[in-house]
Order: sequence, then C-alpha cells, then structure tokens
Amino acid sequence: MTSTLRTLTVPLDVDSSSGGLPSFLVRDDVLCWSRRENGLVGFGELARFTASGPDRFLEADIWWRHLVIEADVTDPLEIPGTGPVAFGSFAFSKTSAFESRLILPEIVVGIRDGKSWLTQLTLDDVELTEAGALAALAGWLSPTERESDERGSEERESEDGELTAAGGSGVGHLDGKVTLESGSLSETAWKQAVAEGVAEIRTGKLEKLVLARDVMVTLPDGVNAAKVLRQLASRYRECWTYGVDGLVGATPEMLIQVEGRTAQARVLAGTLDRRDAEGVDGSPMEYAERVLAGSEKQRHEHEIAIQSLTTQLAPFSEAMNAHSEPFILELPNVWHLASDVKAELADIEGHVPTCLALINALHPTAAVCGTPTLVAGELIRELEHMDRGPYAGPVGWLDAAGNGEWGIALRGAIIESPTTVRLYAGCGIVEGSVPDAELAETWAKFRPMLESLGISS
Repeated sequence: MTSTLRTLTVPLDVDSSSGGLPSFLVRDDVLCWSRRENGLVGFGELARFTASGPDRFLEADIWWRHLVIEADVTDPLEIPGTGPVAFGSFAFSKTSAFESRLILPEIVVGIRDGKSWLTQLTLDDVELTEAGALAALAGWLSPTERESDERGSEERESEDGELTAAGGSGVGHLDGKVTLESGSLSETAWKQAVAEGVAEIRTGKLEKLVLARDVMVTLPDGVNAAKVLRQLASRYRECWTYGVDGLVGATPEMLIQVEGRTAQARVLAGTLDRRDAEGVDGSPMEYAERVLAGSEKQRHEHEIAIQSLTTQLAPFSEAMNAHSEPFILELPNVWHLASDVKAELADIEGHVPTCLALINALHPTAAVCGTPTLVAGELIRELEHMDRGPYAGPVGWLDAAGNGEWGIALRGAIIESPTTVRLYAGCGIVEGSVPDAELAETWAKFRPMLESLGISS
C-alpha cells in the first residue's frame, strides 16, 4: 500500500455528435466544470481537503502542492487539465461555517479544443492501464435506475411545459407540491436592507455594497443534480457550469484562469433583465446599449469592479491589459456589462504564483462584496442575516502544472437535501440603487436555476 499519488492520462475518443462534455453528466454526484461543451468532469473521491477561516486558500494550496510534488504522473498529452486534477469550492467569507474543500476524484474526463482524454488517479498499488481506466469510466457512466428514469422523462417534460410560479415574485405554492419560499429575509425585509445599504453609502463610509438573498425550493419528487447541470450547460453555453459537492450553477464571471504564466479574468458589474426589452422600439441589443451601457449608475458600478480586480492583481503581474470600454455580455436571462482582463504573471522569488495564491489576493472582489472590502464585508454580515456559504466564493479546478480555472459561484444553488434546494442571487448597491429594482434583478438572476429545476418564474 502506498500514499503516493499516481495518475495515468490517455487519449479518449469522444464522438463529436455526442454533445461533448455534458453527455458525461449522468450522475448526481459528478464533479463538473463545463463551457461550450468543453471542460472537465470528475467521478468518485480519492481524497479531500477541508479548511475554514482566513487562511483557507493558502492551506489548500499547501495541501495540493504536497500531494502532487512527488506524484507519479504518466501524461503524454501535457495540456491544461491532464494529470492530477482537483475540483474545489471555497466559502465566500472567512467567518463562514461552510467548509471550503478540494476534492481529488478517481476518474477525470476532459475535452479541450477538439482533444479528449481520460485520467485515472490512485493512492494505492493498483496497476494503471488504459484498459483499466476505460473500464473504470464505463462503471461510473452506468446511471442509476433513478437517473435513467429521469433522463428518459426529459422529453416528456419539454412537451408538458414547465411549472409556473404563482404571483409576480414567484414566491408560493406552484403545482400543489413544489414550493418556492423566501429564505433568510422576506422580500420586504430585503428591500429594507437595500435601503439601509444605500443610506450607508450616502454617508461616505463605502462606495459600493453587494447584497444577496436566498430562496428555498422544495421538490417532493426529488432533485436531479445531473439533469440540472445538463440544463445549465445547454442553455448557458457562455457561462461556466459548475458542480462540486452539491453546489451547482452556471457562472458568467471568471475570477481567475491560469494557463502557464498567463492569467485571465472576466469581470461583470451592471445588469439588465432581458424581459425589460419586450415591446420596445429597435433591436434588443440596441436597447441594451442604450439602457445598460448608457447608464451612469451601471458604468460606475462596473468601473469599481474593474479597479478592484486590477489593483489586487497588479503585484503579481509584469504586464496587464483590460478593455478600455466594457462590452455587453448577452445571456438568455440578462445582459451584463463585462470586461476581460489579461495579465502575464511575474516570477516572484523563482516561482510563478499559483491559482490559489492569486485567489487569496483577489477574493472577494468588489463585484461580489463591495468597496472598501472590510467595510462592505461587515455590512453584508449585518444586513443579509445569512451565511452565504460557498455562494459568491471561488469554484473551479486546478492541476499539478499550476493551471486552473476559478469562477465566482454565481447563478447557483446548494442542494441541501434530496428534495430541497437553496438558491442565491445578489445585486451591486450604489448610491443610485432603488430597492424595488434591485429585488426585480434578483429574480432575473434566479431564473437560470429556476428554469433548470423546471420552474418558470
């Protein structure tokens, strides 16, 4: 018996007509990171690291480096995502009761730029062979009886239509069984929190505050995580669909992506519900340009977010560039003001900073917390009356070569039990924010998860 990590990566023949990576999402316990049919899927759990508190990122980084430094790696492909890979999810707050985690799977399937591969990982003396890895994958891909029934029923559900939430807000009983209820705060109480946040901003104590709220969905027939992930991956192809230990969603925001010495991020701040464009003159995109890009309030919020990220990333970079003007990111539910940032990482004392070291410096950004960070963080805890857990925290993967992709866990939910799901959504609050408008924005941001659960709000 050995505790040394050993991995074998082999090419995998994936039929181009199969639907790519989402076709591997056949289990509720799958680990997932997918965009445009590419990404990584993990099966099983070989090892797990958990941590909490302010040093959670650095402690995870140390654990990972110790695990992979002496690993026996057979990897003829040597591209990002091959060899040893861990999936992770981290708490938003250093005070959270949620345990941040890195999970080392037993099997990983990857698809990237037309290349597909399979990695088997082990901590014991089992012989690693291509035939054995393929057999192990086949075992994981055999769906349970329930999951087979669920997948077979998807066509019938698309014909029957979705459940529709009662009332304008979507809170209440749906079909007599499924319920949708406010979480930590009622809608009225949350709007009051927004008003109090605006009042604090007007005193000059802070410039921006991000306030989130939660809703609880109960589905007595059960929650099918694999189906949720397939729905999100299909409908939100421009987002990164993630699934880690019951945390599921499709985020449009990349906190940090590292490939070699190149780091990239996608910053979002400024949101417009696409339903607002119904019946207006001109094309929907012209409306978005006029209302979103032309809004002083939205552009101000975006500028704060960009400055937050670039300021924190600068000490780790020898060169950096960002869009001089934000672009409009078009998603099925909303438009966002977005900017991409690219940096060449500096060699610091003989080492390029790791993904987790960068996350430790970058999180939380103004896009999910506010600015100044400490003032905004204290106000969040005071006004939200909830533990965000992994919501708005980093979620993603990393490999032994230092590559990784870490999004911000937005447009997501936590599957808390076989029949209950807690959804989260938040809004950037600035001096010009209006509570009713911010509440409406949260419902637009809940829409991806509600749709994936079969609920139309």
